[in-house]
Order: sequence, then C-alpha cells, then structure tokens
Amino acid sequence: MPALFELDRGERDTLLLAAQQPTALVLMDEKLGRNLAEYMGLQVTGTLGILAKAKAQGLIPSFSKASFSMREQGIYFSEGLIHRISARLGELN
Repeated sequence: MPALFELDRGERDTLLLAAQQPTALVLMDEKLGRNLAEYMGLQVTGTLGILAKAKAQGLIPSFSKASFSMREQGIYFSEGLIHRISARLGELN
C-alpha cells in the first residue's frame, strides 16, 4: 500500500497497529490517513467527531464553541463542517 508511505510516521504506525486490533477506533484528522483507514476497513473518527460525541453525552456545553475555540488556537477545521455538525446537534437554527 504505497499511500501509507505518504503519511508521517505517527499516522502510519497508528494505522498499522490498529489493523492488528479488530475493535480499534482510529482518531485521525488528516484526510489521506482517514481515507486509508476506511480503505483498510478500520473504524475512524476525527476530533470533531469526538467533540460531537462529547456534546451529545453532555460532557461539553457547546460543540460549536469548543470547535471554534480550537480554530482560534490554530487548529484548522472547515467552518462549513462545524456549522453542519452544529446544526445536526441542534445548536444552530
């Protein structure tokens, strides 16, 4: 799988280790890594998925505030994706 070598070492090692664990959940935001994880049949989610789950379980008060706060700290998330997930969680009208 040549695309594996386009990932950084941490992402590559994560996918190789997860492939050995049938119930592993891969947490990865990088698009190529996510695509490879799905191609390998692995369950994958990203940071926004974790925040959405935390909001749904009442662990954080606001998905959108947490997401935009992370953006302000320099972590890139698509604003459109944040809005779509926020709407799905009932945070936007």
